[in-house]
Amino acid sequence: MTDSWANSVGFGGADLHLEPAAGRGLKAGLAEALREAVRGGRLAPGARLPSSRILAADLGIARNTVAEAYAELVAEGWLTARQGSGTRVAPRARPRKAAAAQAVRLPTREGRAAYSLLPGSPDLGGFPRAAWLTAARRALTDAPNEAFGYGDPRGRVELREALAGYLARARGVYTDPERIVLCAGFVHGLMLMARVLRARRVREVAVESYSLHIHRDLLAADGLRTRPLPLDAAGARTPDLSGTAAGAVLLTPAHQFPTGAALTPERRAAAVDWARASGGLILEDDYDGEFRYDRQPVGALQSLDPDRVVYLGTASKSLAPGLRIGWMAVPPGLLDEVLAVRGRADWTCSALEQLTLAQFITSGAYDRHVRGMRLRYRRRRDQLVAAVGGRVAVSGIAAGLHAVLDLPAGTERAVIQAAAWHSLALDGLSGFRHPEADMPARDALVVGYGTPPDSAWAPTLAALSAALP
Repeated sequence: MTDSWANSVGFGGADLHLEPAAGRGLKAGLAEALREAVRGGRLAPGARLPSSRILAADLGIARNTVAEAYAELVAEGWLTARQGSGTRVAPRARPRKAAAAQAVRLPTREGRAAYSLLPGSPDLGGFPRAAWLTAARRALTDAPNEAFGYGDPRGRVELREALAGYLARARGVYTDPERIVLCAGFVHGLMLMARVLRARRVREVAVESYSLHIHRDLLAADGLRTRPLPLDAAGARTPDLSGTAAGAVLLTPAHQFPTGAALTPERRAAAVDWARASGGLILEDDYDGEFRYDRQPVGALQSLDPDRVVYLGTASKSLAPGLRIGWMAVPPGLLDEVLAVRGRADWTCSALEQLTLAQFITSGAYDRHVRGMRLRYRRRRDQLVAAVGGRVAVSGIAAGLHAVLDLPAGTERAVIQAAAWHSLALDGLSGFRHPEADMPARDALVVGYGTPPDSAWAPTLAALSAALP
């Protein structure tokens, strides 16, 4: 273990994202990370911290190190410790304001295939029906009468409050309920932002050179030209933004879709520097930020500059796309513009679904569900790697719900056709390539291992193995 650790730790069954204090030892780094969590409001006054034993196990450090850090913070007045009550954030601790921190698609479609490894969907059979029903009953019982009216255009305050707390502790997002706008999934949020950009007379948006064509098409439908941003193992080459005419950039920094790269700290800093210097906006798509496996967790880019980054998240991967619930953490200076275009857009999610998700989060059920699915998907990822048996290189597997299987040059189409013979739907990487991308084409498969139900998982892997060269 080095003093460069970072982790999301168990927090009474929940996740708490801790950023290390650079250049310090383990105890000092942990103490400063906890101070920062209190200062930033991610640990509220009165919040109970995990025991020194649990926190030490989660971080992989000695229990004495955690105990000494806790004792130091108690002595300084940040924490309190009482027999039978555990260690808690001191009541007088007050958070700071959250404002300024500084090609053709090739696969056979699911409807005609017995099996599918198409990316973009979770295992729908894993939806927590019983827990969701419990939350729905409680939400309906507790719902005020005004919840059945037209309501705030930002969405129900109960869900915005729950999300503000969750995103702060689990993803490191700096925001508050007033600046969260609920929407009907990521595409709806991107549609709203496209209209805002058009109203600002932006004409060009930079996008990652491998990305979803539906996102590029949506931007183009609002008159915005998309400029491809080259990718490599360090993620999008954000230094290339300088000198372009782009007024915004759409990024997937925690886990690039579809290549799976994580945007490095240097590339993150370059994106923020560009936004500050040019007045541009960063649109952060944190589509699967909860699912990380054997790497250091990567927090949200938004925390580097909440005034220049629009954070977009969704329940589509963590729960189910059919809920049609997404959210945006909007910079303060942009809120009125977003609400103006939001008022002209009819898409929304039911107030009862919003209240149910709020109850699901605040009860701890959401964290328990995510933790369970994280283990489930990690097992699937490991089984996928074992099934291909070293026949092809596998990348992008440190997080998320998909992996990239590299193929010999010129074989992508043939492998996808072979998979179709085995009634398996697959996506090739070429289907995600921007038509104007100025980088060598890469033959590969984008394998969505979250998609199959448990009952079909074994035959799906068998079909994949049979299709590979």
